[in-house]
Amino acid sequence: MSSSVKDQQPIARTVGHRIAAPVGLPPGAAARAAFGAMAQTRTRAPKGVYRYASHEQMTADRERWTVDAMVAVARARA
Repeated sequence: MSSSVKDQQPIARTVGHRIAAPVGLPPGAAARAAFGAMAQTRTRAPKGVYRYASHEQMTADRERWTVDAMVAVARARA
């Protein structure tokens, strides 16, 4: 093995790992609760495929959708 290959660092490291659920059994209560919580997340971005002529146009749309989401959350809290 050449020295350049030995000296390379791994690109990423794994911290912990998931244990696969048993096949044929429904998910537990904690997994169902986590899935339900994630399902409530809203991005406020309309579904679809968007094609932009520039990155600036894409950024403008993304920022507008982000602001709309922030306003909706603030109004819901008030």
